[in-house]
Amino acid sequence: MTLSTSPRLVKGAIVGVDVFNPLASVIVFQYNPETLTRSLQPQGAGGDSGSARAEPLRLAGPPVETLRLEVEIDATDQLERADGVAGSLGIFPQLSALEMLLYPKSAVVIANTVLLATGTIEIVPPEAPLTLFIYGPKRVLPVRVAEFSITEEAHDPSLNPIRAKVELGLRVLSYSDFPVLHPGYALFLAHQAVKETMAVVGSVSNIAAAGAGAGAGNGKLF
Repeated sequence: MTLSTSPRLVKGAIVGVDVFNPLASVIVFQYNPETLTRSLQPQGAGGDSGSARAEPLRLAGPPVETLRLEVEIDATDQLERADGVAGSLGIFPQLSALEMLLYPKSAVVIANTVLLATGTIEIVPPEAPLTLFIYGPKRVLPVRVAEFSITEEAHDPSLNPIRAKVELGLRVLSYSDFPVLHPGYALFLAHQAVKETMAVVGSVSNIAAAGAGAGAGNGKLF
């Protein structure tokens, strides 16, 4: 018996938290994206006014962060194992789980239609589920899907997609976007606390490396 020393691969995921239908949008990545592009836009406290120039380092909140990634979905392995779902539906279920992050629930649409028909003047637009981008234990982020495109690359004889690439653009939602008691507020705050801890670890490592390099250069640590 041999024991593998390879670390266990952690799969990324996107989860739409819906208390009325918990399994509607749970997407565990079949293959983790090869690249993850992150863009951060700092949020200054003011524009070009004199008060802003007097306090140029003051921040209005966390940066606006956007994520871009490409997810591959392929039913080849399942079809080789004669998986019943893949054989009859291809990857329609996986694509539908992703797409449901953008749709209001049909029950809510029907209820609002009934309210309009009975003379209700103001209808509150339905909310999307709280969407979480999970990329390892240190990154559990509330996000909003900003861009979404699907390229279906292969189909079965019934025209079910069996291989596709999904390009996603996600906008990270921070505590600036949520009420204080919303779960997303606490999730982002916890994420920032982890990032602050990682920054301290990185700074200590950089200082130690710089000190070691200086000591190796002149024979002295300082």
